[in-house]
Amino acid sequence: MDLATCTYQEFTPDMGAPIRTTAGFPRFPLGYELAGHARLITPTRELLAQNLPRDAYEFSYRRLLNGHGIQRIYAELAALSARAGGARLVLLCFDRLDKLKPADAWCHRTMVATWWLEQTGEEIPELGALPTPPPPSLF
Repeated sequence: MDLATCTYQEFTPDMGAPIRTTAGFPRFPLGYELAGHARLITPTRELLAQNLPRDAYEFSYRRLLNGHGIQRIYAELAALSARAGGARLVLLCFDRLDKLKPADAWCHRTMVATWWLEQTGEEIPELGALPTPPPPSLF
């Protein structure tokens, strides 16, 4: 199965089939139609409302993913892929990684990509703009 991640704002239809992974719909018009919703990897509203620091959020989010299990999540994504004609699924969320400091450039899509790699050995590339690394030190 071919997966990637991106933001709603940066997604273009040539990237693949746009899949929602957010608790809410975008509050801005999209220039494309969503091909589905990956409910099992969507963070809960309760988790989002807690405004946890990264490590605590990741712990709770991974617990959610592990609770659903790789087999159920894989099956849900495979069904979405089948409905999209086998196209690459692009898992979408709101956070622009390039707008954040490199140390703060994370969201649930980066966490699910790491978790997926650990579970399946398959990488999920990021298609959106990545943060610019700081310039190398001259000293």
